[in-house]
Amino acid sequence: MRYQDKVVLVTGASSGIGRQTALAFAKQGAKVAVVARRAELGQETVALIKAAGGEGLFIQADVCQANQVQHVVDTVLKQFGRLDCAFNNAGVAEPISNTVDLSEEDFDRVINTNLKAVWLCMKYQIPAMLKTGGGAIVNMSSVWGILGTAMGVPAYVASKHGVIGLTKATALEFGKQGIRVNCISPAWVPTEANAPVLDNPDLHGMILAQHPIGRLGDTQDVAQAVMWLCSEEAAWYTAQNLVLDGGYSVQ
Repeated sequence: MRYQDKVVLVTGASSGIGRQTALAFAKQGAKVAVVARRAELGQETVALIKAAGGEGLFIQADVCQANQVQHVVDTVLKQFGRLDCAFNNAGVAEPISNTVDLSEEDFDRVINTNLKAVWLCMKYQIPAMLKTGGGAIVNMSSVWGILGTAMGVPAYVASKHGVIGLTKATALEFGKQGIRVNCISPAWVPTEANAPVLDNPDLHGMILAQHPIGRLGDTQDVAQAVMWLCSEEAAWYTAQNLVLDGGYSVQ
């Protein structure tokens, strides 16, 4: 998968899956727009891209805000002249709670970041891609976007189910115009966000046992899947949810 002369936008790229994916695209020749709220870590991602011989641009933004998302896309077009691929990866989870005890503030924050922001990103990414004949978008869902869980994250589960539906609807709307839209649903991948859970030896062992493949995922597993979905090798693949879970969801 080569991305020479392609322009890729990655949200939530200051750490974890987003950073690894941005770096993977850059190593394959892409010019990568790194989007995140945390400026220092976002700049660090760009520094890693440049150290690997790639070309990167950091744009600080809160992707829950329409004017900031529009600014991101406008900046990418001004800097690179086009937008070919996007990975809408930014996401959060609420503090462990249940549906009754979950606060309205936390519910809104999770839905805004995980679902509304994906819509806003596509709202501005798609017109930019249409200017050059089309493109490919990958949205971040979760294995809990196809399953339920009693682990205390009802807003997260709802938001990730929503991402899958939004992905399908958008893919159907713009398929004939050269826009492919897919999403991915990973199971457990160790990141900064879920470290408090996975650093607990008892919980780590329980979670690991739920993955028949015998290991948790890693950020490179996800990065490779995103790059494939954006590539010409996946040219007939759209409106789909690619589940990356080591067998977690079929038990």
